[in-house]
Amino acid sequence: MKHLYIGILAVLMALSACSNSRDGLDLTAYNYNDTKNLVRFVHNAAQKIEKDGLAATEEYKSPKGINKDFNLYVYDMKGINLFHAGTPEVQNKNLRNITDIAGKRVIDLVFEALSNPENPHGWVHYTWWEPGKFYPVPKSSCHFKVRMPDGREVFVGSGINYPLEESEFARIAVDSAVNLITAKGSAALPVIENATSSYNFREVKVFAFRPDGRIVISPILGDSLVSTNLLSCVDEAGTKPFEHALKQFGKQTAVWQIFMAKSRYERQLVKKTLYLRKTMLNDEPLFVGAVTDLPQTP
Repeated sequence: MKHLYIGILAVLMALSACSNSRDGLDLTAYNYNDTKNLVRFVHNAAQKIEKDGLAATEEYKSPKGINKDFNLYVYDMKGINLFHAGTPEVQNKNLRNITDIAGKRVIDLVFEALSNPENPHGWVHYTWWEPGKFYPVPKSSCHFKVRMPDGREVFVGSGINYPLEESEFARIAVDSAVNLITAKGSAALPVIENATSSYNFREVKVFAFRPDGRIVISPILGDSLVSTNLLSCVDEAGTKPFEHALKQFGKQTAVWQIFMAKSRYERQLVKKTLYLRKTMLNDEPLFVGAVTDLPQTP
């Protein structure tokens, strides 16, 4: 069964690889067309703004914008909005301190993403309002930083409401957490488990545990008297995904493991995927991971 799951994931990755890069833009990490189309849209807009400055935003203004699915925006590196197709009333306002409903400082997360080599397309995940709608919705946005002809550096971005969960999103979060642990040691742990950080969004929560299964960062419990050993946890098919994942580590430093879980939306079993990295903390092995949806065939 394990080999079947690994084979399925390999097929999905191969299908993703069939999407060749355009203009040097590598989209092979993504499984869904919505994601690929957004990255192309923002990348192309950023190239135009790099060439022609803010004059290039004219063609993106609503309602005659060139893509009705995406609202383009442009900010300077102080957090001042220079253009927003969906919410023009924020133009020329400094939104550096604005937070979403969960307390995430969205502009700061963008700056973090743009400086993160693990996040080449500047992904940020948060909750926001659709223009003209009442209730905030989950959103994923990508960003590119460019220098305009007048010398100003800006970032260009747009997002998807109700995004499909790309495995790449979880990979970015986990690999970034590993890099932070490598750089800062134990001081990285409270940063990673902070609910408003880039390491936690929607149902993706970065966690960490020791080789014996003892949790160091919990995806759900936080500081709790409840003792949970991840190696003894079973999925809905009766297998032990964390135990099986650790057995795959040899010379590898990263593992994908597929397992079964109940869906609160579909009331049936669904496939989830665990991404796990091995690193060191205080001269002891540490496993850092996150769980996300198994990508569906495009």
